[in-house]
Parts: sequence; structure tokens; C-alpha cells
Amino acid sequence: MADDALSPDPDLVRALQALSNPMRLQMLSWLREPERHFPPEEAIADPVEVGVCVSHIQAKAGLAQSTVSAYMAELQRAGLVRATRVGKWTHYKRDEQRIAQLVAALGRTL
Repeated sequence: MADDALSPDPDLVRALQALSNPMRLQMLSWLREPERHFPPEEAIADPVEVGVCVSHIQAKAGLAQSTVSAYMAELQRAGLVRATRVGKWTHYKRDEQRIAQLVAALGRTL
């Protein structure tokens, strides 16, 4: 019988699954320093405060908009990013508090 204390945290598993894709991991990395990775003159909102527009992430990644949207939705479901609508555009920002919680849980688990 499995010991519940050793059962992995489902939120941690979801986050690790989201990060198992190299491009999603890269996107999360870019969002750590949005002012460095995305041109501020093209932003319609403050990338540090509001997040980076999905169209800018798509342009940098060189992937179809639908693929980028699916990747960002996966990161959002995993609790790694938060989405904010600005007009018709969705902006994404890392959820630093949640990331810190997941890192701590990973440290306790391993």
C-alpha cells in the first residue's frame, strides 16, 4: 500500500510536467526578465507590472500563435504564470510567489 506521505504533490507534478517541454521552460525564463527579452517600445502595457503580450512571446518563439497560446495556458494551469487581458490582448507574467512555493515543495520532496 502506498504511503500518503510519499505521494507526490499533484500541483508539483503539474508544474514539472509543464516545465518538461523545453520551449515552455524557455518562455518562463524569458518572462523572468521581460525588459531584457522583449522590446519595451512595442509594449502596450508595462511588461514588468502587467506582463508580456502573447503576440510578443509568439514573435520571439517563432511559433504559431495557437501553439504559444496553448503553451502559456499550460504554464497558467500549472500556476507558473498569471494572465491579464489588456484590450483584446492577453499578457503573461510569472507568478513568483507560486514559483517559490513550488521550488520549496520540490526541495522537501527530493
